[in-house]
Amino acid sequence: MFATIRNFAKSPIGVALFAVLILSFGVWGVHDVFKGRISNDVITAGSRVVSPSDFKREFETYRKGVEQQAGQPITAEIAAENHLDTRLIDELATREAFAALLDKIGLRPSDTLMKAQLEKIPAFFDQVSGRFDKTLYQQRLGENQLTPVIFERMMRDEIAENHLVTAIVNGLRVPRAYSALGAVYEMESRDVGYFVVDPKSVPPLGLPTDAQLTEFMKDNAAQLMRPEFRQLTVVRFSPSLISGALPIDEAELKKRYEYRKDTLSKPETRTIAQIPAKDAKTAQAIADRLNKGENPNLIAKSVGVDAIIYADKPKSAIADSKVGAAAFALPVGATSVVQGDLGVAVVKVGAISPGHAVTLEEVRPALEAELRKDAAAEKVYELSQKYDDAHSGGASLPEAALKAGVATISVGPVSEQGADPKGQPVPGVTQKLVQTAFALAPGTDSEIEDAGQGEYFAVRVEKVIPKALPALEEVKPLLTRVWMQREMIKRLQAKADELAARVKKGESLEAVAGSIGQHVTQVAGLDRQNAAQNKSLSQDALGKTFNNPPGEVFTAEAAGTFGLVVAKLEHVTAPSGSTLAHVTEDTRPQMTMAIFREVGVDARKAALSEVKVRKYPEQARAALGLEPLDTKTTKAGAKPGKAEKSQ
Repeated sequence: MFATIRNFAKSPIGVALFAVLILSFGVWGVHDVFKGRISNDVITAGSRVVSPSDFKREFETYRKGVEQQAGQPITAEIAAENHLDTRLIDELATREAFAALLDKIGLRPSDTLMKAQLEKIPAFFDQVSGRFDKTLYQQRLGENQLTPVIFERMMRDEIAENHLVTAIVNGLRVPRAYSALGAVYEMESRDVGYFVVDPKSVPPLGLPTDAQLTEFMKDNAAQLMRPEFRQLTVVRFSPSLISGALPIDEAELKKRYEYRKDTLSKPETRTIAQIPAKDAKTAQAIADRLNKGENPNLIAKSVGVDAIIYADKPKSAIADSKVGAAAFALPVGATSVVQGDLGVAVVKVGAISPGHAVTLEEVRPALEAELRKDAAAEKVYELSQKYDDAHSGGASLPEAALKAGVATISVGPVSEQGADPKGQPVPGVTQKLVQTAFALAPGTDSEIEDAGQGEYFAVRVEKVIPKALPALEEVKPLLTRVWMQREMIKRLQAKADELAARVKKGESLEAVAGSIGQHVTQVAGLDRQNAAQNKSLSQDALGKTFNNPPGEVFTAEAAGTFGLVVAKLEHVTAPSGSTLAHVTEDTRPQMTMAIFREVGVDARKAALSEVKVRKYPEQARAALGLEPLDTKTTKAGAKPGKAEKSQ
C-alpha cells in the first residue's frame, strides 16, 4: 500500500495535487484547510452550538410572543423583514456565550442537583403511583418540541446562572456613601421663579397671504399630500345576498329532520352506580347490600374494586353496552346483576331524567336556516362558475357579471386604507378587497378572490386618482390656523429669548417681567418626589429646573396656557440630618439592585469577548425556510454562510 502511495506521489497527477495543497497552505493556512467550516450551525460559542432545529424552535417561541404583543399574526417573512431573526441571533449568541463562560470557570450543576430539580416538576410524575415517569417525561417534552438532552442542558444553564446570581446578590452591597449620594439627588429641593410670555406680550399677527400659505403647503407637502384613490367596480358572490330569497323544499326539510332528530332531541339520562364483580356469587352479595341501602363506594372498596358512578348520563355514556341496556330498563331504585361484555356487574338506578323527542315544528326555523345556507352556498358556487367561464372567455367584469346574472356595485373613491377622501371608512370594503384592487393596473380586472366565510369577489379598477396636494381653497381655514400658531410660537420664542438674555445680563426677574406687564411666580421646595404634583410648571420646565445649576436662566413651555415661561433657578438646597440618613438606608437595596443589573449586562458583554462566538445569519434564514440574503446587503459584506464575529 505504501509503495502505491509513493508511486502516486511521483506521478504527474500527484505532483500537481501536492502543488495545489502547498499553495492552499500558503494562502489560507494549514488550520483552515483541514478545519474548514462544514457544519450548518447557526451559532457557535466555544464548545456550545445552536443548531438549525434549535434556532427554529427558539424563533417560533419568540415569534409567538411578538404575535401576542402585537395582537396579530406575524409570518416568518414579516418577522425577518423587521429583523427579528437577527435580533434573536444576537440574544442567543449572548446567552450561549454566558453559559459557555460559566462552564469554563467550573460552575456546573451536579447530577444529584439536576435530579432534585427534576423531582420538583409535577408534570413528569405519574398521578397514580406518584413516581417519576420517564415515558411521561419524554412525552411532555415532545409536546413542546424538546428532547431530554436539550431540556436538561437548558436546566443546567438555568441552575448555574441562578447560583451565580444568588452568590452575587448575597455578597453585593453598595457603600453607604454611594446610596447617600442617591438620597441627596432625590431629596435636594429647588426654588425657581418664573413669568409667562403669552401672545399679549408680542405684536399681533396678521392673516397670511395666499403666497405664504402656498409656500407653507410646499414645506409640509408630506403631511398634506392626499393618498392615491381608486374608483372600483365590484361583483360579490355572497350567501347572504341569496339565501333570503331561496324557497324551502318540504321533503328535504323532513328528510333532514329525520336524519338529525336523535341528535337534536334530549336523551333520557340516569344516575347509575355500577360495581364490577369477579363472579355471580359476589355480584349477588353486592346486589343484596345495595338493596339494603349501603353506600356503593363502601361496598366496592370492601370487595377490592372501585364503584363507577354515572351522574345524570345518557345510555351512550356507559362503556359496556349490555350494562347500559339493562340499567336503562330498570325503574328508579332497582338493582340488577348484569353479565356484560366486560364482565359481571351490579347496577343500581338512583334517578331518572326523562328525555324529550324534538318535533319538526320545534326545529323548523333552525333547519330552514341550514337548508337556505347550504342552498345559498351551492348557488354562490354556481354563479361564480358562470362568471368565471364568461370572464375567462374574454368578457370584462361588468359583462361577465351580467351573463352570470349577478349585480355589480360601484365603490369609491377609496384609498388603500379603505377610507374615502374625508377619511371615513367606505362601507362594504374589506382590507383584502383594497389590497387586491391596489395591485391591479387601471382598467384591469382581478380573478375571483376568496373573501372568507363562503364569500367571493372580483374587482375592476375603473379610475386611478393619483396622490396630490389638495387645492388651497379646500384647506385654507386649517392651514391659516396652523400657520398663525407656528408663527406665534416663533415670535414668543424670540421674545422669551430676548427677555431671558436681559436677566442673564443682570436685570432682576421682577423688572424684566414688569416690562411686559407680567409678575413673577415663585415655586419653593421643589424636589423630585413632589414634582409630579406640581401643576404650575410644565414637564418641559420641570425637566430644565432639575437639569440646570443654581442661577441658570432658561425658557420653557408654559403650563395650562399657550405661551412660554422665562425662569431662573434661584436656589438648590441639599438635604441633611436624620431624614437623609433614613433615606440613605432605605434606598441602599434599590441602589444595590441597580448595580447588580449593570454587573449582569457587563458580565454578558465580557462573555462575548472571552468566548469565541460566531454567528451565521444565512444558516438561520435557511433554518426558517427563507430566501438567502443578497450578498450586498449581508452585514459587513459577509457572503452567504460566512460567519459574523461577535466583538
